[in-house]
Parts: sequence; structure tokens; C-alpha cells
Amino acid sequence: AYRLQGFDDAWVDLGNRHEVTFTHLDPGRYRLQVRGSNRDRISSDRQLELAIEVVPPWWQTRWTQAGVLLLLLTAALSWWANRRQRLHEAKLKNQQLALYSERLASALWASRDGYWDWDIESDMVYLAGPEEFLGPERELRMSGSAWRRDVVHADDLAQVEESLEKHIHGSVGYYEAEYRVRTRAGRCPWIRARGRVIRRDDQGNALQVAGTFRDVSELRARDRDRLIAAEVIRSMSEVVCVTDLEFRFVSVNATFTRIIGYQADEVIGVDATILNSEQHPAEFYLQLRKSLQERSHWRGEAWQKRKNGESILTEIEINQVCDDFGQRLYWVAVITDITDRKRAEQELRYLANYDTLTGLPNRTLLGERLAHSLIRARRLGSRVALLFLDLDRFKHVNDSMGHAAGDRLLKAVAARIVCSVRQSDTVARLGGDEFTVVLEDIKDALEAERVANKLLADFQKPLEIDGRNEVVISPSIGIALYPEHGQIPTDLLKHADTAMYHAKDRGRNTFQVYNDAMDAQARFRASIGNQLHKAMERNELHLMFQPKLSLHDNRITGAEALLRWQNPVLGELSPNLFIPIAEESGLIVPIGEWVLREACTQIKRWTEAGLDTQKIAVNVSAMQLFRGELALHLQQILQEFGVAPERLEIELTESMLMANPEQSIATLTQISQLGVRIAIDDFGTGYSSLAYLKRLPIDSLKIDQTFVADLSIDPDDEAIIATVIVMAHSLGLDVIAEGVETVAQMSFLASHGCDQIQGHLIAHPLSAEHILQFLLERPAPAPLPVAPNED
Repeated sequence: AYRLQGFDDAWVDLGNRHEVTFTHLDPGRYRLQVRGSNRDRISSDRQLELAIEVVPPWWQTRWTQAGVLLLLLTAALSWWANRRQRLHEAKLKNQQLALYSERLASALWASRDGYWDWDIESDMVYLAGPEEFLGPERELRMSGSAWRRDVVHADDLAQVEESLEKHIHGSVGYYEAEYRVRTRAGRCPWIRARGRVIRRDDQGNALQVAGTFRDVSELRARDRDRLIAAEVIRSMSEVVCVTDLEFRFVSVNATFTRIIGYQADEVIGVDATILNSEQHPAEFYLQLRKSLQERSHWRGEAWQKRKNGESILTEIEINQVCDDFGQRLYWVAVITDITDRKRAEQELRYLANYDTLTGLPNRTLLGERLAHSLIRARRLGSRVALLFLDLDRFKHVNDSMGHAAGDRLLKAVAARIVCSVRQSDTVARLGGDEFTVVLEDIKDALEAERVANKLLADFQKPLEIDGRNEVVISPSIGIALYPEHGQIPTDLLKHADTAMYHAKDRGRNTFQVYNDAMDAQARFRASIGNQLHKAMERNELHLMFQPKLSLHDNRITGAEALLRWQNPVLGELSPNLFIPIAEESGLIVPIGEWVLREACTQIKRWTEAGLDTQKIAVNVSAMQLFRGELALHLQQILQEFGVAPERLEIELTESMLMANPEQSIATLTQISQLGVRIAIDDFGTGYSSLAYLKRLPIDSLKIDQTFVADLSIDPDDEAIIATVIVMAHSLGLDVIAEGVETVAQMSFLASHGCDQIQGHLIAHPLSAEHILQFLLERPAPAPLPVAPNED
């Protein structure tokens, strides 16, 4: 529709069936030719030619077109400006991304963390991280299979893949795993890898996973150490407790509950003063805390109080616990209950310094106190005396009455000595029945002698040992003085001991003050011991034989073998001199075996000479009886020499048998079963137990010569001998009396039924050749001269 000039407000609708031709005349003017017909206005057979002025639509007007051009220009300028702005913003964004990337890389480098990216579609892995993991380039690209093969430790691969699969398939919201990796440096550190899926397809399948990783080797080591420490603390036998800086409990272990008594929930948040014991003043614990604050460490011993109020002695070590920056956080205390240990130490200290039986200082403490006394005396110019006491015949008491009674007697002796000296004097027991007294600040030797005499007098009174029995026992005392007899404790002890032995040699129950001559005698005893070792090798030992006479038929029944020592320098030595030395040195065992062999040799000679009934008696020592296989040795020797067992008799002292009755019975039973006869020597001088005596497999008793010697002057000895004979016969034992020297003695013994005698009345001890001659030349038995019985 066009608006035609000349037709105001009129429009011509030419329709679609007319042919319209426009001819441009000049700007704004056109010629319109219409061919065809129009029912309304134009006839179909007419042609209409109009000159019209075309009025274009508003958007085709000049101004409109200029506006459009301007608008387009403005739009172009705006687009260009926007594009430039976008490019600028993109540049800024890229710069920010680059800065962020740089900062991220720096942060990862500074934190020692790494970055990883796994493109699942291409199965390519990108790694970036510390140099120690990836080398100087600090990044690495590889296939997923190469990553699994060359990077992940084979033992951890299954766990890593399982964790990835769970996250990729949506079972868990993120991926996290700890595993070992192989680095280019050849290490296998532990890492902790974390990440998420960052890209999925339309179906939700994961296309890319990315995350970070961190070296956690040190953290794992710390965790391991913490676990170990926690387990150690839990299983420690010591109390471990942690407090805050105000000394309020934060944590305690199980041992705290077991030893202290409080449960953990009873003490958490409570001040540690609940453990303070009344054994210490309050200032002690305040000073402890003050010292701890100043030095950050405290160690020592302190009493602590249990929940039940009992105090225990503890060893405490307290240290501070700081954070990584050295800031103090807690106090940790390790508490050890040392109550029993201290008690044991005190007991050990007591045992080390005191005699457990009497409570007196022992040899160790005596040495310390004596040394202190000598130092003090040297400084003050005073004198010190050392008294060495040894009980006379204590072994007889111990063997006959039993060790328990002997121990009670030693306690009574210790109490008697302590009561007899000053409170400032040191009384000590060296062992056995040996005691010492240290007298300080004495004026002279007479003062020490007065103390010794007082001790001897006090021991004249009986000692009560069990509330019922009393024993009178005397000491032999040796005295050594400082500075006359020694400058050091060992010299004084040695010289006092030497003097004591001289007191025993003087008859016991007396004292002796040390002098140089005694020391010479002590050296003589030492020399005797040294030479005795060589005596057997040099054939210096020999036997003498003292015959025994039967009072029933006046017949020589045999002889007792007596050991003698003919020293090439010292001459004939008495057995009383070297036998004790042989027993002390242990030589008595080989010497005793040599005696048995010599006795069997002599019996064999007698048999060859036609003397086939006489016996030889041999003395046996305690060492032979208790240390060796005496029965076995006897059997071997008898078989070796072809001697009948009944022709050998062994003699043992009464006190020896009572020292260990049960062992004595067992050993003597074996000997008796061999056929060897057994006799108890020196009967009556000890303290025999009749209960044991009747159990011993013995054949005869020998009455000690001390009783025989006083037969004519002491009625008590006559009664004792008569009683012993009756008792022995009631037990089926023979009785032999030794030391018979007069006819009167022999007559008394014969009249009371004594079986055999020996002594100088019959013959003095004879050598091996002379005893054989004596036996061969002995006339036929004749009636014995018997003195009339006065009864």
C-alpha cells in the first residue's frame, strides 16, 4: 500500500493480480504503470499511469537511515569498546590466574606439598611438587600405567586403586590415601594424597581427577612414636602424670591408679597437692615448685600420699613439655615407688654393716669405726685398745645342744659384752664366736687390762639361753694397743688375734697383751703350714702305734695309729701343733687318706707275720667325714690292699659327730655296712645327745684320758667313768679307756667292767717295726693285777 499524492488519506490497493511498474523520475518521484483491472478503481482494460510521490516508511527515511547509520556506528563503537574491555578483563583475568598459579605453586613449594592431575580419558597423569620427589624439573607427565608401575609402591597399589575407585564411582565424597612412592633419589617416603573429580561427562562419568599430595613420612614417624610412647606409658610400672602449668592434673596412667589409688576421673582438674605427704613440711613442696619453674626440671626423692592416707617414698622426675615454638605447655612427672627398694637397701646396708644374729657391727663396720678411732687418736694424741674375744669350747656347746641353742648363746654373749663396757665403746662380732671391743681414749695398757678382767669376771655368771637352761662359758682375750702394736686397723686386728691364740695356749679363760714374740710364733705357724704342704712329698710323715689291751683276757687286741711328723729342720713335731694347721689348710683330707693306706699296709704285714686278729684304729677328721666319700674311699683302699674290713677301726670325736648328726648317721651306716668298726673318741668331753647316740652305728666308746688321769683324786671322775661303762654296755658297746698309766687305774677300770685300755702302762707309742716285734714277742696272756675294790 502506497500513499499517493493527491489522494489525501486515501490508499490504493492494487492487489496481487495487477502488473505494476515503477519508474524512478527524480528523488522522491516515481511513475507508476498499472496493467490489469481492479474492480474498485481501475478498469481492467485500462492502463493507469500515474505520477506519484512515494512516501517511504519511516524506517526508510533519510533521517531514519542517518539515525540507523549513527546507531550502527554507535553499536560498532560500543562493541569495539566492549571487546576491548573484555580483552582487558581477560588479560587481567589471565594475569590474576597466572598470579594465582604462581602463588599456588609457591605455596605448594613452601609447604612441600605437590599437585597431581589425572586425565582419565587419555590416562595421563601430571605431577608437580618438591624437587626431592620429581627432580630438578619439579614436574612430571606420564601414563597412568607408568605411574602405577614406577611411582606407587607395589605393596600399596591395591589400596590406592581401591580408594580411587570408591571416589570415582561416588561411594565416598573425596579421595584420600596414604601410600609409599618411589622417588628419583631412590627413597620410599610415605605421602598422603587427596583429591576430587573435577570434570564429568553428561552421563556423570568421571573424566578428570585432581588434588594434592604431601610427604607424611615424618608425621607417620611421629604418630608411630606417639603410639609407642602412649603404649609405653600405659604399660609402665612407674606412675606417669601430666599437669597443666598450675599443677592441676591433665592425664594419668593406669599405674597411677594402681599405686596411688585415685581413679583418673577423681584427679583430672585437681591440684597435685592432694599427693603431698605430712612427712615433708609444706615449704618443701613450695620450694620444689619454685625450683621447677626456674629450671624446668626437678629430680629427687619425696614422700607422697596415697588415697588411703598411707605415705610412700618415691623417686620423682619432672620435666616441662613445650610446643614446636618452645612455649611451655605442661609438666610431666614420672614417679617411682621406692619404698620397698629403700627398705631393701637399708636391710642390705644393715646386712653389710651389722651382724644379723646379734645386731652388733660386723667386720666391715668395725674396720670403718676402728679406722675413725685411730684417726681421732692420732689427731688428739690419745690411745686406742682393741680386745679380741674368742669363746672357749663353744663348738662343743653348738654341736651338743644344737645350732639354735648356739645362736641363742651368741646373743646372750653379745648382750653380756655390751653391758660390760662403756656405751661409747664399739662391740662387734667378726663371725662365729669371735667378738671385738674397741676402747677409745684410754690412758695406758692397764686400763685395757682392767676391762679384760671385768669381762672375764662377768662371764663367770651363767648365761641364760632359752629361759630354762643356763650355760657358763669363758672367753680368751687378746689385746693390741695403738700406737704400740699397730698404726692401721688390719695390724691391730692381726696382733689382737695373735694375742688371743696365746691366751688359749695359756689355758683359756684369760687374756694376753700382744708382744713381738707372739708375732714370731704366728710366723712360725705360717711356716709350719707352708712346710706341711711338702711333708708328704718328702716322706716326712710316719705312724706310731699304741697297743690296746683287753681287760677280759689280758690280750693285745690291736693298736691305735698315731700320726707323727719328723721335720728335717724342726725335728719331731707334735700332732697338736700341725693337725689344726692341716685342718685349716684342707691338707687333712689327703693326709687322712695317706694314714688309712699306711694302716692297711701295716695290717697286711701283720697278717703275713701270722697276726690275723689284731686291729688298727685310725682317727678320721671332720673334713674326711663330711666332705669326701669316706665309705667309698675305705672300700677302695680295703680292696686294694686285700684287708678284711673288721680289722680296721675308725675313731671320730664326739663333737664331730654331733656337728651334723643326720649326715653322720648316714655316712657311718655306709661304713658299718662295709664291716669296718667305728669308735667314738674322747667321749665325755662334749655334749652328746643320747637320742642320736643310740642311732649311731658305733661299736665302742673311748673314755677321754682327762677322766682317767684323775681317778685316784676326783670321786666325780670315778662316778662318770662308771656311769659311762654301764650306759655303753646297755647300748651294746665296748668301752676303751685311754691314758692308763698306773695299775690302780687299770684295776678300777677292770673292776667296773671296762673292756679295753691303752696307755703308757701297756706301752708307749711304737714305730711300725717295733709294734710288730712287740706283738710277736708278747708273752701268753696272764691274769691281770687287780687292786682290791674299796667298795
